[in-house]
Amino acid sequence: ELLERVRRGGGEGAILRHTQRNQKLFVRERLRLLLDEEPFLELSPLAGLAMPYGDVPAAGCLTGIGKICGMWCVFLASDATVKGGTIYPIGVKKQLRAQEISLQNRLPSVHLVDSGGAFLPLQAELFPDKLHGGRIFYNEAIMSALGIPQVAVVCGSCVAGGAYVPTMAEEAVIIDRIGTLFLAGPPLVKAATGEDVTPEELGGARLHSQVSGCTDHFAPSEEEAFECIRNVISTLNPRVIPEGDTQHDSPLYSPEELLGLAPRDYRATLPVQLILSRLVDGSRFQEFKASYGTTLVTGFGHVQGHLVGIVASNGELAHDAALKGSHFVQLCGHRGVPMLFLQNTAPQPPGPANMAQAHRLKAQASMMGAVACAAVPKITVVIGGCYGGDSYAMCGRSFSPNFLFLWPNARVALVDSRHFFTAPRAGDSGCTDESELNQLKANWDYLPVSSMTVSTALMFYCAFKPDQSSVLSRLEEESSAFYSSARLWDDGIILPQDTRKV
Repeated sequence: ELLERVRRGGGEGAILRHTQRNQKLFVRERLRLLLDEEPFLELSPLAGLAMPYGDVPAAGCLTGIGKICGMWCVFLASDATVKGGTIYPIGVKKQLRAQEISLQNRLPSVHLVDSGGAFLPLQAELFPDKLHGGRIFYNEAIMSALGIPQVAVVCGSCVAGGAYVPTMAEEAVIIDRIGTLFLAGPPLVKAATGEDVTPEELGGARLHSQVSGCTDHFAPSEEEAFECIRNVISTLNPRVIPEGDTQHDSPLYSPEELLGLAPRDYRATLPVQLILSRLVDGSRFQEFKASYGTTLVTGFGHVQGHLVGIVASNGELAHDAALKGSHFVQLCGHRGVPMLFLQNTAPQPPGPANMAQAHRLKAQASMMGAVACAAVPKITVVIGGCYGGDSYAMCGRSFSPNFLFLWPNARVALVDSRHFFTAPRAGDSGCTDESELNQLKANWDYLPVSSMTVSTALMFYCAFKPDQSSVLSRLEEESSAFYSSARLWDDGIILPQDTRKV
C-alpha cells in the first residue's frame, strides 16, 4: 500500500498538470525509456514519508541501479510532481547516497533533472553544511577525476544550484521547449532588473546548445533525448569484466516461505539456518566453526551463482560468537570474498553483571575492527531485531556496508523498549525514595547498555518518569523499519521473499 502510494508521486492532480498542461513525461515513464527492458533496483522508495515537514514521496527523486545498453548504471531522476519539483533536505540526502553508491561501485551515473531548486523555508537544512546540497557538485568533481562517467538529461526546469548538475556532467542533453537551465528564473530577473524575459530566452534548449555550450546535445522531444543518452552511454567504454550467464540452482526450499519465517517476537531468536536454506543456491551452506560460538552462524554459500561469506545472527553476540565472527570476516577479507550480514539479534533480559560481559565487549571490539577493515563488498540485511553494539559488529549503517536493506518486520534501536526501565507503579511520584534508587541502580547494572552510566540513566529516569508511556511509545515508533527508511538510514525495505533477487 505504501509503495503504491509512493508510485503516484505527488498525486493524480499533480501528475495531470505535469503531463497534460506541461506536456512532460512522468518520471517513471522516463525511466522506462532510459533503462533496458529488465528489472531494476529502486533504492529507498519510502524515503521522505511522515517527515517533520510533511510527506515528500520518494524524497522527490527516484534513485536506483539498472542496466542501460547492458551496462549497470546508477540513476537519479527528479519527480517534479512532488512539491512542485523543489528539493527538500531528505532529497539532498537521497541524491548523496546514490552518488556514494556510484562512487563505491564505480558505476556510471545518469541524472534526469527536472527541479525547481531548493525549498527556501528549509534552506538552513540543505545549504550551508558539509553534507548539504553543495556536496552533490563536489562529488561530481571527485567522481570525474576518478574516471567515473556522469551524464545528464535536462528534461524540465533546472534552477539555481541544480543548474550545476548537468554543466558538471561529462555530457548533457537538453530537450527543446521543456528543458531550461539558469541560476535565477524570469521572476527574479524581473524583480532585480525590471526586465521581462521568457524561460526560453533566458535559458532554453537552443540557447545552451548553440550559444552558451552548457549542453552537448539538443533533443526535439523526450523520446529522442533518451535515445540520445542511451547512445552516449553505449560509447563510455568502461573497463569492466563482462557478465557471464552464471548457472545456479534454486534453493531446495521456496524463498516464498521467508515471508512466514520473518521473526515477529524479538524475545526469542529464530534458528537462522531456516532462513539460509531458503536464500543460498541449492540450500548448500559450508559452515565455518559450526560447533563454536553458535549464537553466530558463519560460512560460505552461493547466491544467484555468486560466492559470498555469510555472517548471520543466531542469538546474542556473545564472546565466543564475536571471536568467531572476527576470524571469519578476516578470512573473507584475505580471500576477497564479498560478505552478506543477516542481522537478527534478540535483546537479552537483565542478568547479573560479571567478567563475561567485559570479555564480550573486547571480543565485539575485535569483530568491529575486522568488519571496518575488510576491503570487500558488504551487504547487510536486517531480518529481525538488531539492538545496541551488536549492530555495529554486524556491519550496521555506521560501518558503511555497500548496501543495507530491512525486512518490514525489522527493529533497529539502541535498546529494546521492554528492557529500557521498569514502569513505575500507579501513584509513584519523583525519584525521592532511597529504596527505589537502589533498585534502579541494581537494574541498570544488569542492562547491556555499556555506553550509559548509572548516574546518567538515573537522571534520565527521574526526568522522564512522569511521562514514561510517551517515551516508550516514541522509542517503539523510532525503532520501526518504516521510520528508519523514511529517513534514509537504510537503502530500502524489501520483502523477505525478494531477498535473493535484490
